[in-house]
Amino acid sequence: MILPEIGEDGQYKLSKSKVLVIGAGGLGAAILPYLAAAGVGEIGIVDDDVIEISNLHRQVIYKSSAVGKSKVEEAKLMISELNPLIKVNAFAEKLSGKNAISLFEKYDIVVDATDNISIKYLINDACLLTNKSMVYGSIFRFQGQVSVFNYQNGPTYRCLYPDENNNALNCEDAGVIGISVGIIGMLQANEVLKMILGIGEVLSGKILVYNILNNEQQKYDFDKSDFQLISRESFEEKYNKSEVEEVNFESILDEINNDAVLFLDVRNEEELPKISLKNQIQIPLQYLENEIEKLDKNQTIYIFCQSGIRSKIAAELLQKHQFKNIKSIAGGVLAMKQLLAIEINL
Repeated sequence: MILPEIGEDGQYKLSKSKVLVIGAGGLGAAILPYLAAAGVGEIGIVDDDVIEISNLHRQVIYKSSAVGKSKVEEAKLMISELNPLIKVNAFAEKLSGKNAISLFEKYDIVVDATDNISIKYLINDACLLTNKSMVYGSIFRFQGQVSVFNYQNGPTYRCLYPDENNNALNCEDAGVIGISVGIIGMLQANEVLKMILGIGEVLSGKILVYNILNNEQQKYDFDKSDFQLISRESFEEKYNKSEVEEVNFESILDEINNDAVLFLDVRNEEELPKISLKNQIQIPLQYLENEIEKLDKNQTIYIFCQSGIRSKIAAELLQKHQFKNIKSIAGGVLAMKQLLAIEINL
């Protein structure tokens, strides 16, 4: 209140603002408390995931006693206790082409706190259609990136990354130190507050790259490209396609000795633990499209990776190539290893 750049007028602007945060993982865990504590009047949280013990080193708003519970419900409880004067909406659902537009229309700013490349393109395109700014954050091991897209008709995510390359690893698969997620998440929260308050220089047309190992940071400029603005019709056609079917490994355990099916491992060769099934082939996701002829389109294929993210991307790729009987194993090797512990050497 005593900061001359904010004052009562700024606090009033915060109280009237509405911010939607996509993802209640590591980035969300850093973003949400600061938005709530600053007095952002209404906060929406979208995430269909539950808390796992492996999340806790970077998703610091959750307790070990909450493992197995809904992330959005636990996040809502935490930030409501932090600031009971604000409104918090928890959406325990996956962001998709079916719900993105209707959700985005209710908020002023959308924050990307995801680690899924395809979802980032979805957020970008839905923000364009609803004329909302997208506050972007991304982590890869010890390095993070922050930018703001579609701010006052500025450059978009597609201007910076026009190629929809979905082969990037997420935090669970690539590894991450929790501190890097916290730093980038707080920088994202800072961009949100600057936009609401109308102060400072927003990272529009600029990307900030921060390395926590040497504390170096650089800002790079990029321009708005002459891309074709997506229409609502093309958006629905692109994102409302049939979703990849996921299965729990427990339900298909009797298939591990079935020669009629194939288990496709899309992890990199050096990833652990090693899984060796009778009817298994390994093709890393980044090579899958070039080696697709190794697969039989008529065979039932169960795809797995480390945590279940890349396997869905691989399934979408195979679907584009007219593979019909494709299923992604939910939770990946992290879920499979417990059931296979007796049968394989981990």
